[in-house]
Amino acid sequence: MEEVKNNSGQALGIAALITGIISFILASIPCVGIIAIVPAIMAVIMAAIGLSQATRDSSPRGLNIAGLIIGILAFLLSFSQVFVGGKLIKHADKFPVEVRDAIKDIKRDVLKDLEDANVNIRVESDGDVVEIRASKQGSDEKVKQLEDLEKEKADTLPAK
Repeated sequence: MEEVKNNSGQALGIAALITGIISFILASIPCVGIIAIVPAIMAVIMAAIGLSQATRDSSPRGLNIAGLIIGILAFLLSFSQVFVGGKLIKHADKFPVEVRDAIKDIKRDVLKDLEDANVNIRVESDGDVVEIRASKQGSDEKVKQLEDLEKEKADTLPAK
């Protein structure tokens, strides 16, 4: 007598596998993965029911086991995002203050570096060379020299 193969639980195994894969993909997306908890639970439930039917009728259980494993992994991955999101929300009030303080520190350092900087400007045109060197020491004298040069060159520019 030939043994009859029964396909009990195979439809639930396929549904669990598809739902588990979809929920695993959703769970892998940061901040969106939390919504994968529901389909992951559905995949685990469908796989468990399909596995019990397949075991009862001695049917193949591979699809049900795969759906169960992927559903559990998707649930764990999705559920872990709840903790990550909770930590982010818990410390969210500190982020703007820390960022603002970092920006203030950078601004202060840049302004200090600019105040201490020496500036050298050299302009060459048709053999004429104008060179300006500015430093913190004697800056009033340099400003006066620059103003004198501007007045002198303004008078000698050709009219258009």
